[in-house]
Amino acid sequence: MKKFHIDFYAHRRVYFGISIGFFLLGIIFNFVFGTQLDTNFKGGAMLRYSYSGEINPNTIEDSVQQAINRDVTVTINRNVKSADGSQTLNNVTLALAGNDSLSLENQKTLTATLTKLYPKANFNLVTSDSVNPTMGRSFFLKCIVAILIAFLLLDFYIALRFRKIGGAAAGFFAIVALLHDVAIVYFTFIIFRIPLNDSFIAVVLTILGYSLNDTIVIYDRIRENRRLMGLKTGFSVLVNASINQTLTRSVYTALCTFISVATVYVVGMIYNLSSVTTFALPMMMGVISGCYSTVCIAGPLYVMWENRKSRLRAQTAAIAAPARTPAVPAGSDGSAPVSASAKGSGKKVKTKAKAKKRKR
Repeated sequence: MKKFHIDFYAHRRVYFGISIGFFLLGIIFNFVFGTQLDTNFKGGAMLRYSYSGEINPNTIEDSVQQAINRDVTVTINRNVKSADGSQTLNNVTLALAGNDSLSLENQKTLTATLTKLYPKANFNLVTSDSVNPTMGRSFFLKCIVAILIAFLLLDFYIALRFRKIGGAAAGFFAIVALLHDVAIVYFTFIIFRIPLNDSFIAVVLTILGYSLNDTIVIYDRIRENRRLMGLKTGFSVLVNASINQTLTRSVYTALCTFISVATVYVVGMIYNLSSVTTFALPMMMGVISGCYSTVCIAGPLYVMWENRKSRLRAQTAAIAAPARTPAVPAGSDGSAPVSASAKGSGKKVKTKAKAKKRKR
């Protein structure tokens, strides 16, 4: 494997700037276009028709909106086998999000509009479902709770496993990297105007496990290098060496996963399977973000935190240490210390006294 010598900590501001720039772009799109919720989360109605021939989903959306004055999302599935497996059909699904249920009159208007647009398509209503807005919100909240529980369990696991290298801090910054990936996936839905649906929850949970796997590999190498390099090695040197040693593995894993998901996306585009493409596209962005956040975000943040802790410990030790001033020790009899000049004069007096005694 090729060995890299990239100083990730020194270039941390560049990496942080790239992430902040993408976040700002997503916030602008979110502010301008808003967040679209699918019928699974917002409530509404969902009608599925079988048809034959070729139809244009954009034309259907425009016509239905004009006919019943409600927003609609059109999904086309081609070559779907029937329940008994005897034939294959093309299905078009019309999802109408909103708090109002679809009346029988509106349903008849929808069928008439489709028939008028494509008289030879032979539209036939297969299923008609209605989602209560309260149930949609409840389902959405349960999905958010599931994601939060996953975060807490992952944090506890990392803190316990890597307690020798500051487990709580390691777990916290791994969660920060995961939040970064979740934000990237969310803004992908916003930028490409994909309504938030159950695919969003599936992508988020998948990316949590994928990104955490890379993070754990790097943390495990940091723990091993801490033992090999010694406690005196600086955190920036330790983390840079660990990331560079696992970089080839991280890039190859992300590349293979990206190619696999991209293949699924291309197949979904060819057969116009929007249920597949709305999962694959955010998943591709999540794979890129997972590799990027693990290498360029979690590691430098961990080094910044440990360096800050080291500086605080040094400052606390300097304040706690007493001021030391040079002093001459006291005499053995507990008398006050005598200066050097006094000692010298005392010796001279004793020498003169001894000389007088000899003369006598």
